[in-house]
This record gives sequence, structure tokens and C-alpha cells, in this order.
Amino acid sequence: MEAAALEVRVLDAAESLLYGRGLQTVGMDEIRNESGVSLKRLYQLFPSKERLVEAYLRRRDARWRASLASYVDARPAEENKILAVFDWLESWFDEPDFRGCAFVNSFGELGATSEGVATAARDHVDALRRYLAGLVASAGLSAGLAEPLLLLVEGATVTAAISGNSATAGRAREAARTLVEADRSQDAQDATV
Repeated sequence: MEAAALEVRVLDAAESLLYGRGLQTVGMDEIRNESGVSLKRLYQLFPSKERLVEAYLRRRDARWRASLASYVDARPAEENKILAVFDWLESWFDEPDFRGCAFVNSFGELGATSEGVATAARDHVDALRRYLAGLVASAGLSAGLAEPLLLLVEGATVTAAISGNSATAGRAREAARTLVEADRSQDAQDATV
């Protein structure tokens, strides 16, 4: 089997185990068993567990953001794309294997001791911030709105993971709606002055 296919098998196993149980509780032997890839080959692909964790996080980031963007992009043009972010979050929170944000979880476990994990987590947050800033700009809203929206996304995700309640996405959506409406109202007031 070619290296790329083996890498996918290892990353699939790693994602299932690491996201499901945490970084520190899962050993390379378990990932070997789950993937069916020999330990020797596993270490040829990923010379250390830290490198495997970083690769898992990078792949998860790309897939997570692509899924979000695909959902938001599929909404009709007249629909508020910013609010669609929170609709997508609610569907994610309802997934049976939802355990919160893999990046927050990973940073909490290893961010202080692994620069690679810390960087992957920061890069994920920065990419999400840029994505939200793009939605804000496309909607003609104030650039400063992106940061509070990011806080709502992150806060809803952490709260949903801890509480087990996907309704936090709806509450965050209503808070986002309030922020969007306030921004539009302020723009309207500024235009009449």
C-alpha cells in the first residue's frame, strides 16, 4: 500500500482516538492497532507522537473549515451568512461524537509543552477569525464585528461540549443577530448624520 493511503489510515485512526479520548490517554500502540499499520511503518510516517498530533490537527482544521464554508456558501444569497455559521455549529454539536473543539482540547492538554500543538491551535483560531472577517466584510458590516463573533463561536463550542446541550448554538446565534442588527443600525445612524 502506498504511503499516502497508509497516512490516511493512520490519521483516521488518530483522529477517532485522539478526539474521542484525548491526546495524553492514547498511545501509539493503540493508533497502530486501530489503523492496522505496523508500529515501524507508523514511525516512518510520523517520527513522533507530537508530529502525528500536529498532522491530525492540521487535517482536522482543513476539513472542519471546509465543512463550515460549504454549509454557509450553500445558503441562499439573501440569507444572513453570518447567522448560518451558528446553524452549522448546532448541527455539529448534535453529532453523537461531538467532544468540543479539538484545538481547545489539544491546547489544554499540550499547548504549554508542545509548540507544534500550540501553533496548530492558534492557526485554527486565526483562520476562523479571517473567515468570519470575510463574512462580515461581504455583509458590509464593521470590521470590528469579527472578533465578538469569534468569541461567540468559541464560547458556544466550549459551552456545548461541557453542557452537552446543542441549544447553545441557537443562543449564540441570537447574540450574533443582535450584534449584526446593532452594527447595521449604527451604520444607518451614521449615514443620516
